[in-house]
Amino acid sequence: MPPLNLTDKETRTKFLPHCRLKQGEIWHDPLGKHVVGCGDCCDETFVRDLMAGRPKARLAIQDPPYNLIMFARRSVEEYLSFCRKWVENTYRALDDNAALYIWMGADQKNHFQPLPQFLSMIAETKFVSRSFITMRNQRGYGTQKNWMAIRQELLYYTKGEPEFSVQYTDIPKILRGYYKHVGGEEKENLDRSRSQTIRAGNVWVDIQQVFYRMEENVENCPAQKPLKAIERIIFASSKEGDTVIDFFAHAGTTLLACERTGRNCVTCDIDPIMAEISIRRLEHFRRTGKTGWQRANPFDDITVTMADVSPPSHPVQSTISDIPA
Repeated sequence: MPPLNLTDKETRTKFLPHCRLKQGEIWHDPLGKHVVGCGDCCDETFVRDLMAGRPKARLAIQDPPYNLIMFARRSVEEYLSFCRKWVENTYRALDDNAALYIWMGADQKNHFQPLPQFLSMIAETKFVSRSFITMRNQRGYGTQKNWMAIRQELLYYTKGEPEFSVQYTDIPKILRGYYKHVGGEEKENLDRSRSQTIRAGNVWVDIQQVFYRMEENVENCPAQKPLKAIERIIFASSKEGDTVIDFFAHAGTTLLACERTGRNCVTCDIDPIMAEISIRRLEHFRRTGKTGWQRANPFDDITVTMADVSPPSHPVQSTISDIPA
């Protein structure tokens, strides 16, 4: 089946009846592990219903919309107002000792907004800043008159004093030196190391950006984050059996990462199609062991004609407050 344009209004109309969740509804995993909701993460009542019967989360991984399409529709002030609401709901849903990771963009053509404004906003909350992480993409965008944009920003905050587990990359240590006396012996850094590979720092260059040839790829999910990145966060800042929250499910990567690492995920998306894709991705993994569909479509059980996948005649732009039905 050809890839579908899920931002096309006519295509969305065909697929929405096949989504099991409507606004305000919540899906509970038959195995009792995970929860997926369809609703607004800025709505305190909805988030409270989403968390009902679940222990407070030890980890939150949030990936709010920050693309240029959104900024064509919303001002920075409106975006910050939106962020304040979901940050407050995140704080209430977290345990007294918990970690918060936020993927946040920076528009280099417009004074790097919304990153500096967001940093100032969250500085007024009770969260404590811990690290500013950069993940390097293998592909980027740019011109011959500027540096190619290949980075993604990841902010790390804490509430209370959560535990942290050091993570290591797959990059072998090749540089020798840095001698130090230990127990009366002079040892260099490789001899003293706890691992033969490099410890992960705040610049990640070892994670493959998701693209169409990878099994984990989910078509029509341009903001999809690599499983390896999400699992690194999960291993560093949670333990098996902990609850992890994600209020912007998108391709369902946090949900799948929790399934693979033995955590319990509570996630949601305001778009019924994204919520459905998240559920289907979990079911697909449980049924086949595959982490995505590569170039196939998550809705491959639905008969679609070529007319249904023609170029969109009524493009729909996702916003931070609503998704057209």
